[in-house]
Amino acid sequence: MKLTLLSTSDVHGYVAPTTFHSRHQDDALGLSKDYTLMKEQKEKNPNTICIETGDFIQGSPFSYYIAKFKQDPSLLMQIPNAMGYDVGILGNHEFNYGSEYLKKAIEAAKYPVLSANIIVEETGEPFTGNAYHIIEREGVKVAILGLTTEYIPHWEKPSHIEGLVFKNIVETAKEYVPKLRELADVVVVAYHGGFERDLETGEPTEMLTGENEGYRLLEEVEGIDAFMTGHQHRMIATHLHHVPVVQPGQKGQKVGKIELEVEDHHVVSSTATLLSAEDAKADASILEMIHSLSNETEDWLDKPLGHVVEGNMEITDPHAARLKEHPYIEFINRVQMEATGTDISGTALFNNDGKGFGNEITMRDVVTNYVYPNTLAVLRVPGHVLKAALEKTATFYTLDESGHLAINPKFQEPKPMYYNYDMYEGIEYTIDVAKPEGSRIVSLTYQGEPVKMDEMYDVAVNQYRAVGGGNYNMFGAEYIISEVQKDMTELIADYLLAHENIKATTNDNFHVIVNNE
Repeated sequence: MKLTLLSTSDVHGYVAPTTFHSRHQDDALGLSKDYTLMKEQKEKNPNTICIETGDFIQGSPFSYYIAKFKQDPSLLMQIPNAMGYDVGILGNHEFNYGSEYLKKAIEAAKYPVLSANIIVEETGEPFTGNAYHIIEREGVKVAILGLTTEYIPHWEKPSHIEGLVFKNIVETAKEYVPKLRELADVVVVAYHGGFERDLETGEPTEMLTGENEGYRLLEEVEGIDAFMTGHQHRMIATHLHHVPVVQPGQKGQKVGKIELEVEDHHVVSSTATLLSAEDAKADASILEMIHSLSNETEDWLDKPLGHVVEGNMEITDPHAARLKEHPYIEFINRVQMEATGTDISGTALFNNDGKGFGNEITMRDVVTNYVYPNTLAVLRVPGHVLKAALEKTATFYTLDESGHLAINPKFQEPKPMYYNYDMYEGIEYTIDVAKPEGSRIVSLTYQGEPVKMDEMYDVAVNQYRAVGGGNYNMFGAEYIISEVQKDMTELIADYLLAHENIKATTNDNFHVIVNNE
């Protein structure tokens, strides 16, 4: 018997094929396109099991609109219910709107939601009520174990996870998998988490914090027939330690597919592939189901969130906006500082497509300018680490053959990496590009005093940068003291709702010079 396992993960509320940059998009993403792919697979093989692998109720303007203005997650959960998922698991972002909202979403699901390692401290029972679920197809019993990254307490507001215990996923799997081997013929692990090591070499690819432990799990736990993963937004279809593995990206870009050949109640062979939303047409029944809500969301995206009542926050020259502080950059840093309670913040102008804000600011403007689904982290670093980060960002510039300022080719080839040039607020600093790399920060002060190399400073940056992303190796998870697990687009929207009228201002706190010119 051939058994087909399909998974989506990190959909983040993207149902229609749109990134919401404009109305009437037809992008290669969205759950409505995934449903078309899933139906095709079910037609080919009725012995198909569909798994939703977490981070479903938060992350898009559509899901944000439902949470903030409808406060009814069943409006979103009707979609996976209609699609006929067999099981779901929790992602870390499921907790972002609070435990009560999440409980309503779980109650609205017409399929079991699994959480073997998220435990109610008072009762010792799984938070969702189910650690695993067993499904039978043609006399073959398939057990699905649900696991979620244990790192959630490092990100989430304590009030959102009060009374919950997040157990190690490897130890949890060691407890459950042997039991499930006795109860079922096939054991599937669905994990909202990814891989902490290179899948070929086994070398660590990140700090081994427990956030991602997929490699260790398959290395140490025997008896797993298929492994469906998520969280990292990677596109993976391979075998690791002889186990088929998939991870289907984000926003419904892909559907993970594992096929198992089962003979005499044992898996004898397997394949792992990804199905692309590029090859699918959005399912009309799903689009009709959300038609009214989608129109409401699109109308809301075009309504003003706030206004620029003084000054100009439009970006006409992105390179000029990096050389000299731009009001849009200062605004983003102010948002980050308010969200984290810090008074030092760093951000980037991610690409050259953002236009900043006109006099009227809509949510669509927000998502068009802030293009990455970043969350924030607060680093507590000594002054010498902060200075090292500034030295790294100072390598963005170089001098051409004529001695004129230019962008370092390393930041442009083989692809533009403008997102790795950070601009800070809350400190004053000067970059002299004529100096050798590593000694270009010729002045650095905080609150009018020189930054002390051994004194500690709290700095807000996006989570990618906080863990050393972009080769900022001076940073790392060991410096993180808190995180804000709302996407920056939501934080910007919240800020504008609280500060409807803003001023486009700068304090010119950083300067880029050549030989003190």
